Amino acid sequence: MSIVPDHLLRAIDRRRDDLIDLTRQLVRIPTTNPPGDAYRECSEWIGQRLGAAGFEVEYVRGTGSPGDSDQYPRINVIARKRLSRPGPCVHFNGHIDVVEPGRGWRFDPFAGEVYNGRIYGRGTADMKAGLAAAIIAAETLCELAPELGGTIEISGTVDEESGGYGGVAYLAERGYFSPDRVQHVIIPEPLNVDRVCIGHRGVWWAEIETHGRIAHGSMPFLGDSAIRHMGAVLERLEHDLLPRLAGRETAMPVVPPAARHSTLNINSIHGGPNEGHAGLPAPCVVDSCRIVVDRRFLIEESLASVKGEVTALLEDLVRQRAGFSYHLRDLFEVLPTMTDPNSPVVRATRAAIESILGREADIICSPGTYDQKHIDRIGRLHDCIAYGPGILDLAHQPDEYVDIDDLVNSAKVMTQATYQLLCGQA
Repeated sequence: MSIVPDHLLRAIDRRRDDLIDLTRQLVRIPTTNPPGDAYRECSEWIGQRLGAAGFEVEYVRGTGSPGDSDQYPRINVIARKRLSRPGPCVHFNGHIDVVEPGRGWRFDPFAGEVYNGRIYGRGTADMKAGLAAAIIAAETLCELAPELGGTIEISGTVDEESGGYGGVAYLAERGYFSPDRVQHVIIPEPLNVDRVCIGHRGVWWAEIETHGRIAHGSMPFLGDSAIRHMGAVLERLEHDLLPRLAGRETAMPVVPPAARHSTLNINSIHGGPNEGHAGLPAPCVVDSCRIVVDRRFLIEESLASVKGEVTALLEDLVRQRAGFSYHLRDLFEVLPTMTDPNSPVVRATRAAIESILGREADIICSPGTYDQKHIDRIGRLHDCIAYGPGILDLAHQPDEYVDIDDLVNSAKVMTQATYQLLCGQA
């Protein structure tokens, strides 16, 4: 198997300061989602840099996608560099949006401060450091490996944190991730520098509403409490469904190990009058109560069976509980996905990790979804992985950081893996 020439890896070492500065510059653009701040600014900053390096740059707005507006336009950037002769295309896809900082930071979340061998800030791990590593790797290969054929692409896309519909999904629907255009995809999600992530579990979000009849709180016997009906739903979820889910385990190498089981979380619950005002609530029996459930399921489970067991539980309550009625509404669904662990991009990245880091790479799957779902299901492009320098447990946390040595090593891994893929030797 071909190994990347030493001069390319030495070039990454020489560009260590550039890599740090690039990461800091990206972190300083506060692309908070929601609502979608500074997307245009960040995309254009990336585009200007890659344009100066000889890439063809295109901006694509996710017009009509959730959240898109003139105030918060969903602007994506795609940069493409054709090399010396025809060959495969390696595409690095990095999302530019970050979640809100939240409280509890010791460092300014949008300053990109360097301290004790780390860069701190919102998006350092998830995933602006990974995008910076991909940019440095791509620039190095384009400049110093004229013998390569094929194409290198880099995209900075929006809204991954809220489903990716204005970003990768929008682009995939328009052919940007079709197999005749792109052959290999690396997404620099924060799955740790020595791990190759080949897929993720599925997800189904749904809203369950129970119905009741309003009445005065001093005479509750004249009404029918939707909250009490929801209590019956919660009891059945807790004692009937959750134990069954805990008994299921996937063959997918999901991390952490507890996530290899089916799970269900109750994301929210609301019943009764809006309490967002001064004073006391009205004395009423509640006629509506809603919960949102977040069901994460395994590749061995079908979406129909996942939905069916919740529906069966609710229908059983209709038969057993006087006055019980409900409405079940789908909110969001994603099927599990998993790349063949022997596919070219997995082999190349795994070999590069072992060569650069001197230890065996772990092959894993993510407990949560990321944009591979759209590349696989919409783009029909299956040679796709997640690999990046960030630490998974730091994503969305206060004092999020990336280790600078991990950042440099990930850029080397991306350089070697891309070199092998473009040589057709992965």
